[in-house]
Amino acid sequence: MIDRKHVARVIVVTGAARGIGKAIAKTFCDNGDQVVIFDLDRTAADTTAAELGRCCAYNVDIACEEAVAGALADVVQRYGPVEVLVNNAGVQFISPVEEFPYDQWHRLLDVMLSGSFLMTKHVIKSMKDQGWGRIINISSVHGMTASPYKSAYIAAKHGLIGLTRAVACETASQGITVNAILPGAVDTELLRNQLDKLADNESISSEEALKRHILSKQPIARLIDVDEIAGLAIYLASNAAGGITGEAIRVAGGWR
Repeated sequence: MIDRKHVARVIVVTGAARGIGKAIAKTFCDNGDQVVIFDLDRTAADTTAAELGRCCAYNVDIACEEAVAGALADVVQRYGPVEVLVNNAGVQFISPVEEFPYDQWHRLLDVMLSGSFLMTKHVIKSMKDQGWGRIINISSVHGMTASPYKSAYIAAKHGLIGLTRAVACETASQGITVNAILPGAVDTELLRNQLDKLADNESISSEEALKRHILSKQPIARLIDVDEIAGLAIYLASNAAGGITGEAIRVAGGWR
């Protein structure tokens, strides 16, 4: 087995131009790894890569298999085999199910579930060849529970935990671990936009929406910081976490 304790690794993080993904990318950069951002927002991804230093950005639609395969082939040619994959890219759309647009249903599942599948599919062979690899899927507490108006998001995040466990079973004997992190309410722009939408749907303030839908459900009554998610990601990517696979680990202030 390859010892990755003191060796710079090639890390791919999807949706890392901002939010949780950016924090994860920064933590790996600070660890001395070569980080590659895959994101649809070319300008934001380039800005983040320049800010972080040991980082480069690719403009990739992860729901397109041809785009994924091509971008990963280029990464391997430039930097070497991908050793850690973090499937983080996420989008949200909030609507009552009877009004939920079908194109938005497909968009959310394409990005969060199909995109994670395609990224995994196209890194797994090289991980098997090396006898070492780490795949970390950023699901959500909504991968194990539910709340109103988020049918596509919840379906995708439930599915991502299933994908995690299936791939973990396939790769457990080959030095590869596959785990899911389930963030709770993390203080990001995405969450703030969700709260505004929920507040509009229920004719309440955003602060009341925060208390009603989030803080009332968790013993630690605050939003989670992005660095708390990144800290778990870098641990799961380490040799020390080699015995952890197929797990879905909450970072959610005790939310159940």
